[in-house]
Amino acid sequence: MTELRTISADSVQALVRAHQVEVWRYLRYLGASAELADDLVQETFLQLLRAPFEDRSPAATAAWLRTVARNFYVKSFRRPPFAQAELDTIEATWNGFAGDDGGDETLVRLRGCLDQLDGRARQAVRMHYEERRSRADIGARLGIGEDGVKSLLRRVRAVLRACIDRGRTEGA
Repeated sequence: MTELRTISADSVQALVRAHQVEVWRYLRYLGASAELADDLVQETFLQLLRAPFEDRSPAATAAWLRTVARNFYVKSFRRPPFAQAELDTIEATWNGFAGDDGGDETLVRLRGCLDQLDGRARQAVRMHYEERRSRADIGARLGIGEDGVKSLLRRVRAVLRACIDRGRTEGA
């Protein structure tokens, strides 16, 4: 059994390099703004210096860091944004997305799937997710109604999800 000890500054730096991006993505996934996520990531890693920490494995460390980050996120509200059951569901969904690499492989697959889109689908995704345009604005530019944009984006998300899942099963 590993002995509980205070972690060294060099070890903290290595853990930050290994897990910082995943913790930040997780906080954004929970709904934190980019600025709040930046602050909470710092607090999360400072917690390594404040309390004894047992470095068991990369997966266990990632789970511990997500728990600390989630607790800091929940504490940032006057009223908790989620019930415990919702947090459990969110954690399970995150684990499905992030896998062992913090989500890097899923993002690579997503980029590949996005490259396969063309026409209105590509334009709608770019305007909605990159340019943050409203459905009304997207609809006006594409010559369809707001409900049409909503349906188009829903279909594109389903296509992208299937593409990513296909990549997972083919890569396994």
